[in-house]
Amino acid sequence: MRLSLATLLFALFSSLAAHAETSPMDNRLHNAARINDVRTLQQLLKQGARLDSRDEQGRTALMVATQDNQIAAAQALIEAGADVNAKDNINDSPYLYAGARGLNDILQLTLSHGADLKSTNRYGGTALIPAAERGHVETVQMLIDAGVDVNHLNWLHWTALLEAVILGDGGPRHVEIVRRLLAAGADRQIADKDGVTALEHARQRGYREMQKLLARQA
Repeated sequence: MRLSLATLLFALFSSLAAHAETSPMDNRLHNAARINDVRTLQQLLKQGARLDSRDEQGRTALMVATQDNQIAAAQALIEAGADVNAKDNINDSPYLYAGARGLNDILQLTLSHGADLKSTNRYGGTALIPAAERGHVETVQMLIDAGVDVNHLNWLHWTALLEAVILGDGGPRHVEIVRRLLAAGADRQIADKDGVTALEHARQRGYREMQKLLARQA
């Protein structure tokens, strides 16, 4: 019983300590990032606000700015040295989030400031995989050009190509993404964990344009 109580007390004090790490100035930094107030951001940083301070969700100010697509705030924070790869409590980073959501202005900033192209999200996927799934054509091209592995497998054993077919809608954006992935060297022979290839998934869904692309030189 004593051990259980001690454990509970330790957890309580650890939690309090974690919250205590975020000062009022740090909180103001996060809020300035949220509302794109660059002037206040810069003033707070000069006064000692910490770029790496975290909120209760484990987010840095840069992550907050990224989630609200506040480009000017994100740029100011990145130029001040904010870590574009700092992950929050659900394993998102500014780089991964911008890629997944098609926030291309912020994505470009992260790519030019040390984005870890091999980093993965909570599903074990690179930024390219959700970008392909969600139909972000230009984002997909940006990530391909940056050098993200087009054949990376996430924990579902899906590549960006598989995900574009399986979770895409078969429309023009996803067809174009399939075309660009194939042009970048995506392996059409890679199957999911049930042995089903992208071409077979396209056939099952009646995605004719994708079938043409995937059957070519297969």
